[in-house]
Amino acid sequence: MKQRLIDRLERYVRIDTQADPSSQTTPSTEKQWDLINLLQEEIKALNLEVDVDDKGYLMATLPSNTDKKVPTIGLLAHIDTSPDYNASNVKPLIVEKYDGQDIQLGNSDKILSPKTFPQLNKVIGHTLMTTDGTSLLGADDKAGVVEIMEAIIYLNEHPEIKHGDIRFSFTPDEEIGKGPHNFDVERFNADFAYTLDGSLEGELQFESFNAAAAIVEVNGVNVHPGSAKDVMVNANTLAMAFNDQLPNHEVPEQTDGYEGFYHLTDMSGTVEKATLQYIIRDHDKAQFERRKNHLLDIAKILNHKYDSELINVTIRDQYFNMGEKIKPHPELVDIPEKVIKSLGITPIIEPIRGGTDGSQLSYMGLPTPNLFTGGANFHGPFEYASIDVMKKAVHTIIGIVSEFEKQS
Repeated sequence: MKQRLIDRLERYVRIDTQADPSSQTTPSTEKQWDLINLLQEEIKALNLEVDVDDKGYLMATLPSNTDKKVPTIGLLAHIDTSPDYNASNVKPLIVEKYDGQDIQLGNSDKILSPKTFPQLNKVIGHTLMTTDGTSLLGADDKAGVVEIMEAIIYLNEHPEIKHGDIRFSFTPDEEIGKGPHNFDVERFNADFAYTLDGSLEGELQFESFNAAAAIVEVNGVNVHPGSAKDVMVNANTLAMAFNDQLPNHEVPEQTDGYEGFYHLTDMSGTVEKATLQYIIRDHDKAQFERRKNHLLDIAKILNHKYDSELINVTIRDQYFNMGEKIKPHPELVDIPEKVIKSLGITPIIEPIRGGTDGSQLSYMGLPTPNLFTGGANFHGPFEYASIDVMKKAVHTIIGIVSEFEKQS
């Protein structure tokens, strides 16, 4: 299986499937169809039912091989890659039996070092796939795609492993937050699902942030600086004053675990007009609402100071904590935890400091925890995947569907 994992991952990551946040189409880029169409052909070759809609959502079925009434389990992974870094001309490299030392990434000036990325110490002795330093790898989430495909192939070849109906889907545009927007839960027809979109070995995640985006528009008063006294309002200065009202320790670089944050993602401006863009994150719903209201309150205070509506804040909710929808179904966490332990892995049950498609799908009626894939350092040239951990992810999938059948 290990060589098949390498071959399949190499084949998939070489296909550029980068998403485009400015696009109004689904998929957001035409090139995502290259991998979608390849996957459709590979699934057809397994003589399995598969269909793809006009938005690029591939859905397929591995039929039940048991007489028991077993819940229909869904498996999900996204085929797109991040728009944040070069995703073309991916040249994956293989490191056999990683020795714990620095890894020179191809002919680039990039060094993958355990000094910078200490999680590398957990994959000593593993076979790794890395970039050549000029692109991201795309293990987010092509490692998940590979693992689902290999699990389906293994189960198809081993009918002695009993399971119910397994629905699996490969979807576009997760990296720009649109993955579930056109996902037809009714068409998918699963009782629940798992996304294969995590990272380190043993991750089992069923809680995510509540998430919102905020745009702060600041209008200034621009006059000649020589006659500006008591007249000019510099939008740039006012924007900085706005940001200064936020707690400086509640930012991504100073928070972890269940701690929420404000994240200034973009800023631009002139004397006349400035714009700040934030994302707001918190696992706790009440704290999440407090954070959103705090932005609105800052605008009110500053507008009152200038006796004018100079600042406008627009807030848009993005997704909510999927834990609220998953916790009523404890078996969705208990069974994977049992399987992970049975493979000699220590489960890492921590909240996702971000979101997966499961964050939105859980609120669309499809409770969807998240499982590890073995990839790390996503969205940049230091991305890598442990093939050994990927193999364990495949066996985790197999163990989950088998355990649900046993317990039915």
